[in-house]
Amino acid sequence: MKNILILLCTLLGMSGCSSGSDDSKIDNRTVQTFDLNRFMGKWYEIARYDHRFEKGMTRVTATYTMLEDGRIEVLNAGYKDGEYKDIKGKAKQPDANDPGKLKVSFFLWFYADYYVLDIDPDYRYVLIGSSSDKYLWIMSREETLPDDVLQSLLDQLRERGYDTSRLVFSYTD
Repeated sequence: MKNILILLCTLLGMSGCSSGSDDSKIDNRTVQTFDLNRFMGKWYEIARYDHRFEKGMTRVTATYTMLEDGRIEVLNAGYKDGEYKDIKGKAKQPDANDPGKLKVSFFLWFYADYYVLDIDPDYRYVLIGSSSDKYLWIMSREETLPDDVLQSLLDQLRERGYDTSRLVFSYTD
């Protein structure tokens, strides 16, 4: 049974599964003030740690929509080998006392951590991580960020213990 669980975790790439790596060096504390409604809308992926589910993708976006019933729809889209691809998922904010910790799912009831590490006061850019050091995104409301803003975000990530040399940039030509 344990082998099946490990295989399932590996196949799904779930961040909540133990990987045996030492995540204690990563500062993945989340923001304590977060307005979910302001977060809704389209975000452009500036950079990410590469994963099997985004491998080879460029010009990636994530669009969050609050539905009438309070659920959050997530639409991730981008291009792979010149072809447009998208996938719909769902998100939730499980604990109002910890507003920066969200959960996102693109497959049945399997939810992965989605941590808002930092967000611009005007909600123009955001740093997203997880409970491990396996996932990291820099996203913006625009396709690009000013160089000084990007450098500041990269510096912040390095201070938190993230390896920024692993980042793949989504909108480079």
